[in-house]
Amino acid sequence: MSDTHAVDGSHRRRLFVYNGGFLTQNRVRRILQLSGYDIKLGKPTDADMIGVWGQSPTSPRGEAVSRATDTPILRVEDAFLRSIHPGREGEPPLGLFLDQNGVHFDPTTVTDIETLLATHPLDDTALLNRARGAVERLRRVDLSKYNGHDPDLPLPAPGYVLVIDQTKGDASVTASKANTATFKEMLVFAQEEHPGAQIIVKTHPETAAGHRDGHFSAADASTRVSLLTDPVSPWGLMEGAIAVYTVSSQLGFEAIFAGHKPRVFGQPFYAGWGLTNDQNPVPRRERVLTRSQLFAAAMILYPKWYDPYRDQLCELERVIDTLEAQVRAWREDRNGHVAIGMRLWKRAPMQAFYGRFKKLRFEDDPGKARILAQQIGANRMVWSSKETPDMNDQPVLRVEDGFLRSKGLGATLNAPLSLVTDDLGIYYDPTRDSRLEALINLSTDLPDPDIMRAERLILRLTRAGLSKYNIGDAPLPDLPAGHRILVPGQVEDDASIQKGCDGPCRNIDLLKRARAENPDAVLIYKPHPDVEAGLRQGVIAAEEMAKYADVVADNADPITLIEVVDEVWTLTSLLGFEALLRGKSVTCLGVPFYAGWGLTRDLSQVPDRRYARPTLAQLAHATLIDYPRYFDPVTKQACPPEVVVERLQNSSLPAQRLGLRLLAKLQGLFASYAYLWR
Repeated sequence: MSDTHAVDGSHRRRLFVYNGGFLTQNRVRRILQLSGYDIKLGKPTDADMIGVWGQSPTSPRGEAVSRATDTPILRVEDAFLRSIHPGREGEPPLGLFLDQNGVHFDPTTVTDIETLLATHPLDDTALLNRARGAVERLRRVDLSKYNGHDPDLPLPAPGYVLVIDQTKGDASVTASKANTATFKEMLVFAQEEHPGAQIIVKTHPETAAGHRDGHFSAADASTRVSLLTDPVSPWGLMEGAIAVYTVSSQLGFEAIFAGHKPRVFGQPFYAGWGLTNDQNPVPRRERVLTRSQLFAAAMILYPKWYDPYRDQLCELERVIDTLEAQVRAWREDRNGHVAIGMRLWKRAPMQAFYGRFKKLRFEDDPGKARILAQQIGANRMVWSSKETPDMNDQPVLRVEDGFLRSKGLGATLNAPLSLVTDDLGIYYDPTRDSRLEALINLSTDLPDPDIMRAERLILRLTRAGLSKYNIGDAPLPDLPAGHRILVPGQVEDDASIQKGCDGPCRNIDLLKRARAENPDAVLIYKPHPDVEAGLRQGVIAAEEMAKYADVVADNADPITLIEVVDEVWTLTSLLGFEALLRGKSVTCLGVPFYAGWGLTRDLSQVPDRRYARPTLAQLAHATLIDYPRYFDPVTKQACPPEVVVERLQNSSLPAQRLGLRLLAKLQGLFASYAYLWR
């Protein structure tokens, strides 16, 4: 980006501010900078603008300078997908509204968003399809402007009327010329227009957190009226309502996309377009819009959205990716975890992954861990291989490496970029349910935008040549012509083999079976990296190898091998899944997580639980997007899988800590004692 142009190519402008928040809030400054505005102090001149935060208490300062210098104002406000918690709790926004004609909630001026809604054609099929897809995804992953709600909290019995409270002094309420009397009037209307129905008054999150008072209190409760202060799901709350009443709340905007036509007592930006019942209509708003048109203008065209991982402006869909990853981490980790069976070197990465909101507590004794978790109200988690049968008397989360793990082996102490937590079982164990199995069964109902996302992810992975460990730099050996079959070796005491095989399941057994059924094929054996490094079991004697394998591809890149073969034979290796992603035929001697769904040739009995017949993209969505969690070591935040793909592709990962590099070298020298760090 040049000094004189914004990222969209427009000329940069100086933005003079008189509110300290513009100087102290780095995220706000960065979004403004990327949008073409350079924050300055002092007196503006020609071609400058004055930055004002909405209609905040500090806005009169900038307005006074504007009048004195005849300088136009840029009104800045948070966009409608903001963060987990309100800004008053210190979280930066993921997007801003930058309006040169007013602030979006003020009906006394024709703002940029109103102009969009009134004059933009809003008839582009691709734009409206994006709007519909985004609405569906927001509903499915339960995202709102603020997301510190608990989707599992109980909701009132369906059939109620929802009345939405707001905070006293809220600028959008004042701009609509509303006050406490307006809210009391709204409550009366709700009761009169729905005789006999229960009235639920939903308090504002900032009121529930003690930041600001609302317009309703316990004094307003009655046999028909009750206040709901619990942080329940907004989408769930809308689903059970028979009617929605609001003054100017964003929940009124969201109610439209939940299928309601809310009764509006203020004059918010979303009123007057045929999608609300307006008590105080804005006469100049005469156009009738569809829900998709309203959403497209307000959520796609109007905001400036920000990607914190790539430090750039972005589209709405990427913000949803970001917020989904971060909100999932908060929902799963907010109560804390007591971690069992974690080796010392794993604890720092585990803390980074799961301890952002409440620090992990580590306890090796399962009995003490159970007591501690009960005392502090935390979850228990255990590294999956360390689970014992007596742990199942209470809920426990099993932890394991994800499928895009790192640049380098876990056995050489490289920190993971992805981990999975499973509350039902673990993905490599077909003898019982797992959360991944459940997600794959559900994947056949995924909407088209989710399928397209999975297809794009597959394409990026395959084009970049990425795999679980992303190692192997030896050149490929000369490969004979013919029908080539890759036979990947595994660690023979690996849990996926112990749980996923019901017959002979050594590496030599796999080679023998592959040769017996393919006597004329070219068999290429790829030893497992941990076995090659001398860290795990699974070595085949050279004389035995020579009887069955035509080529032994030591230290070769497994993805490059997959690309030059016709099919893959495996016990339970993840390379079978990676081969599926690259369009190869896969035969399974054991029962890995990707077997039994109609995409592989299965030589063992697969569980009847695997009844779905997903496409490859549906399987990939469950496996690579829904099941794991990802961690960005650059920003040190939970992130979407696409960010990890880019970090691996661009080699933009922090160097391994010096202590771990030295320890990894030492363990290579003492491989026979690997149980000490595994």
